[in-house]
Amino acid sequence: MTVFLVAAFLVGACTGSFFNVVIHRLPREESIVRPGSRCPGCGRPIPPWENIPLLSFFLLGGKCRGCGGRISPRYICVEALTAAGYALLAFADGPGFPFLRDIVFFSLLVPITFIDIDHRIIPDELSLGGLAAGLLLSFLPGGDWKGSVLGGILGGGILYGTARGYEKVAGREGMGGGDIKLIAMIGAFLGWKGALLTIFGGSLLGAAGGMFAMRKGGEGLKTAIPFGPYLCVAALVARFAGDALWSLLLTGR
Repeated sequence: MTVFLVAAFLVGACTGSFFNVVIHRLPREESIVRPGSRCPGCGRPIPPWENIPLLSFFLLGGKCRGCGGRISPRYICVEALTAAGYALLAFADGPGFPFLRDIVFFSLLVPITFIDIDHRIIPDELSLGGLAAGLLLSFLPGGDWKGSVLGGILGGGILYGTARGYEKVAGREGMGGGDIKLIAMIGAFLGWKGALLTIFGGSLLGAAGGMFAMRKGGEGLKTAIPFGPYLCVAALVARFAGDALWSLLLTGR
């Protein structure tokens, strides 16, 4: 089991390095394959020995060796988050199909979170591609394809209805289509119960984050906040604490 956990951590660190490329390039409609990694400041190609996940940031002193420009700590944070996430999933699931499903799910949530924070968008390549992946993976042993289909329809449908209702009442858009597609994707992975918990939990987290942003930004109710990150956090909680939360909601214990 130790070897499995260490392997998951190392694979996660390498995958997190790739996620940094996805987070930077996908919103700009650039290829995530070519060219290779480059300094965003001077465009200098980054050789493999300067692109070692979790280590190169410290070895380079947080600066590009070419132009001396500062390397954002975001890069190592994404690598560390992904590495830790993979290791925790390996510990929780062990080897098997549930681990595969959770790895794919987590690997979609990470870039979605950071892209939405930076650009207020959720690329269809991730949300709709993830929806398709969730449905396909539900046919693996231990999966529930009927629950997956229902989760996608119910989750997306609830947010779509909420967005339309808000738009009619307020006269302006309050929720983007990306969030609707995201919750449909989450429902495909977690089923209808997980979708409902995610909407509920994401709304609570979003309300708290929104109040903080309004106080800090000074724009009041017009303050724009990304809802996707709150849904992603709530989805992970629903995945691993969903049964306990449903029991608490229905029985009070």
